Amino acid sequence: MVLGFLGLFFAWPVAAILGLGAGGGVTGVLADPATWRLVAFTLGQAAGSTLLALLAGMPLAYVLARVAIPGKAVLRAMIMVPFVLPTLVVGMAFRALLGGADGVSVLGIMLANGFFNVAVVARTVGGLWTHLDRRVEDTARSLGASRLRAFTSVTLPALLPALGSALAVVFLFCSTSFGVVLVLGGGQYRTLETEIYLRTVQLLDLRGAAALSLLQLAAVVASLVIAALARRRRETALRLRKAEETARPPQGGEWWVVGAAGVVVAALATPVVSLLLRSVSTRDGWSLAGYRALAGTGERGTLQVSGIDAALNSVRTAADATWLSLLIGLLASFVLIGVQRRTTAEVLDTVLMLPLGVSAVTVGFGYLVTLDALPGDLRTSPLLVPFAQALVVTPLVIRMVLPVLRSIDTRLRQAAATLGANPWRVRWEIDVPLAARAVVAAAGFGFVVALGEFGATSFLARPDTPTLPVAIGRLVSRPGELNSQMAYAACALLMIVTIVAVIAIERVRGRTESVGEF
Repeated sequence: MVLGFLGLFFAWPVAAILGLGAGGGVTGVLADPATWRLVAFTLGQAAGSTLLALLAGMPLAYVLARVAIPGKAVLRAMIMVPFVLPTLVVGMAFRALLGGADGVSVLGIMLANGFFNVAVVARTVGGLWTHLDRRVEDTARSLGASRLRAFTSVTLPALLPALGSALAVVFLFCSTSFGVVLVLGGGQYRTLETEIYLRTVQLLDLRGAAALSLLQLAAVVASLVIAALARRRRETALRLRKAEETARPPQGGEWWVVGAAGVVVAALATPVVSLLLRSVSTRDGWSLAGYRALAGTGERGTLQVSGIDAALNSVRTAADATWLSLLIGLLASFVLIGVQRRTTAEVLDTVLMLPLGVSAVTVGFGYLVTLDALPGDLRTSPLLVPFAQALVVTPLVIRMVLPVLRSIDTRLRQAAATLGANPWRVRWEIDVPLAARAVVAAAGFGFVVALGEFGATSFLARPDTPTLPVAIGRLVSRPGELNSQMAYAACALLMIVTIVAVIAIERVRGRTESVGEF
């Protein structure tokens, strides 16, 4: 069922688009120096964004793993908020912070992508750091090693699996960033993702889009392979080391790290506050005009429905995408933990992660090309957008649930099987209760991500049934003070919903938060 879903709603549409674009034009695009300048910019900004996320995420990872401070649950939620914000909202937040169109710059794009991915570094590295026995580092210190020497010679090598996994995932997300580059690039800076969108939607250059999709797919596969290899080493580390309570009050030089983490948290909060302030700021002073205008369709009827109707459409499609992704994600997780051969499991795991990196525009256009061949023509179905969103959310559900399932002692399953329970009874009696918190958190996490999905939805949503992110995109693209105010107000609402959801998710996850990847 899992492979059937991927084959029908991912492999087939993508292959159809690549097939349509195949031909002599591909060679021409690949031979064009402009293509490789585009590739260089995509990889360069992704590398810079990844470096920024690493520098900002490491102090936070240390505080989460090693420092005993009050309010750590709130800190975890604050770190997680940027990652689950819609990329379009992140772009708008930095647009408000950097000063509208004047803020268009490569540095702005890298800051926004780094802001979006700090949580991946902090949570992934911090999760493994929590399981490292700090007595080994203390022993090195007692033998005369400086704090820096002890970290680089003892702690850092042990953290390399988590660092490799986190950096590969961050690089993947930054290289395929869509909403951030679309808002902050201003037409002046484009990545492979935005160029694929431009060529597919505006220029109808399928051959060019297909060639760029091939390049992007190669980069995605390479990143996923690196992440899978690092993840295997990380999960082995988690199995070999017992999780010890390693946090203690900061001492001496540790206060510098705590201070650096505080600066990072303040920096993460700055775009959020800027967006909230911008949503109530007009030329005439403070006003809630943008929020009140959401009951209408914008200046000169920019939208075909009101902002409130668009928000309700978002909730409905996100709910459908959530139950679809949970169904597929749980089935996939159970399949992966049941595969005996590690190589086979790793290949399947990598395949299941592919939808995270392939252009959402390519997938969306592939839906329109292929799904009319199925009975009932799914292109007109209200489930079309939820299917596309579920394709994006499912890998994230797997990454949250699978590590928890793998951390369950296999002797529990063996004991249940010895007592006569069949495989499905074992799953129900052993796995489901122990992973219940992670499943509920994955459902909330998936709902929030689907609520803000913009890439595929912007291509598939009909003008009379837009989601809120699509409505924001249309408002931003049209002139008018009222449209701008409505866009910022809608972004603020999405941000508030995201913050509330993340706090609820953190309360549900409890102790499983250090096991999963997000």
